[in-house]
Amino acid sequence: MCDDTKGLEEAALSFPRQAPGPAVDPVHLEPVDEVTVTVLVDNFYDALAEGGPGLVRPGFGAGVAYSGQFEGGRTHVGLVAEHGFSALVSVRRGSERSTILFDTGLSPDAMVTNAGRVGVEFEDVQAVVLSHGHFDHAGGLEGLARRRGRKPMPMVIHPLVWTRRRLAVPGGGFEMPTLSRKALQGEGFEIVERRFPSLLAEAGILITGEVDRTTEFERGMPPAHQHWVGTGWEHDPLVLDDQALVVNVRDRGLVVVTGCGHAGVVNIVRHAMRLTGERRLFGLFGGFHLGGKAFEPNIAPTVESLAEIGAGLLVPGHCTGWRAQHALAAAFPDTWVQSSAGSAFTVQAGAGS
Repeated sequence: MCDDTKGLEEAALSFPRQAPGPAVDPVHLEPVDEVTVTVLVDNFYDALAEGGPGLVRPGFGAGVAYSGQFEGGRTHVGLVAEHGFSALVSVRRGSERSTILFDTGLSPDAMVTNAGRVGVEFEDVQAVVLSHGHFDHAGGLEGLARRRGRKPMPMVIHPLVWTRRRLAVPGGGFEMPTLSRKALQGEGFEIVERRFPSLLAEAGILITGEVDRTTEFERGMPPAHQHWVGTGWEHDPLVLDDQALVVNVRDRGLVVVTGCGHAGVVNIVRHAMRLTGERRLFGLFGGFHLGGKAFEPNIAPTVESLAEIGAGLLVPGHCTGWRAQHALAAAFPDTWVQSSAGSAFTVQAGAGS
């Protein structure tokens, strides 16, 4: 039994919150004329994947490495794939452009390596946003600091990003690496903690903050996912620091980028619509977290819900899982597109703009 007010408040934060109807405090998300989402890190890379209108794919020519086994001493290497996610999001309104880095991948070097091979210059990045504190989304911060020379840069995070977590599975498991505030600040990152929605890039990019949980089927992580509560380990089902990035493309609708989608990808889309008042979803990118036995039961209701919502472009990646990828590709043959490290997707305002 918890008998102090602070404890009761913290306990209340751990429960799903129902959010019917329009947002009490709606967010005015300024429409933009163009958004480009460049996937810098993903679990998958296909050098033979074809591009198309609004889609640029890097092939084998994207990288060169020195190797004495080849004539001339070099070979083409493509891009790095790893279990992680990172995306560069660039929005344009008129002649003004703003660029945000959303997550940084798993390892210190994959993101900066891939960025170099597709010509991304981090000098244009105005802020870093972390979708949540898991290490496969924050590992590339070291490489970013080295590449930028530890210059000051804002970093938008949820306060629970510092949470100690572990996977406690029978016969194994491990404690996850935990971010260090002191180390990040020493590298020049200016920490901005927000539980609630944030507007960046002159109100052209929305960071959702905590996502309202309104679906019946997106119930979070299994018991093996735990967090440290000061006296011991407890089940951490909700990953409350999970947040997404949202852009409103003029006369098209919302483009939503998730990290892992721990809040549930349908919850995230509904939350973005509720916050902004925009009912059209044009694009959905990132991890849908439907891989593995604990989450595969969510595939069918997720597909059904996305069909009801409608979307012009579905680009699931990272932790979505191969079974979900197949289901989404079959259900949405005209809108599903394979995510691949290095791919750049551009959505422009509608013809009526």
